[in-house]
Amino acid sequence: MINILLVDDHPIVREGIIKILHRQPAIETIIEARTSKEAIAQLKKFQFSIVILDISLPDKSGLLTLEQIKHDYPDLPVLILSMYPEEEYAIQSLKLGASGYLTKKAMPEELLKAIKKIASGGKYITATLAEKLAYELDSKTDKPLHKYLTNREFHVMGMIVSGKTPREIAQMLSLSVRTINTYRGNILEKLQLKNNAELVRYAIENKLSDTYQA
Repeated sequence: MINILLVDDHPIVREGIIKILHRQPAIETIIEARTSKEAIAQLKKFQFSIVILDISLPDKSGLLTLEQIKHDYPDLPVLILSMYPEEEYAIQSLKLGASGYLTKKAMPEELLKAIKKIASGGKYITATLAEKLAYELDSKTDKPLHKYLTNREFHVMGMIVSGKTPREIAQMLSLSVRTINTYRGNILEKLQLKNNAELVRYAIENKLSDTYQA
């Protein structure tokens, strides 16, 4: 049987998803969480087969939450179900450990298919996302500069863009300010930028400005 943790801050969205999930006899339990904090608390109480996670959460972004879940529960599958189109966050989500990515425009049958496959240990990606991954792996294809950032560098970049100071970032990631400043220097060098203002502009132009919301 499949036990699901559904993490989304919109009651109407959760209600709609739950109605879809109840169509699947194999799904035994569905526990809801509205925030990242609630999700982590539920993970400490119960054992889940899969987490369905939104990217936009009120207290901490879904990508940060995903990273924390995969750190604390590396074998727990996570399906990202987001309003954001695949081209914005799908590949980054997979790099952070997600087992699949669907937009909320997906048909109910596709959601159930994704859950079943992921809960059984597989991965679920759409045909469109498969093409994007092929593009990503093609070394001959010119990629945007931010694609060459490591996951940690991308993470730090998003926090800088959101307005956090090096000290705040260091506290959130349990690192030293010096280490954060080193990451910042590496990011600017890889993106061929000079300062934070240019970094913010780059993030906006490449639709990365809200990847890691506060």
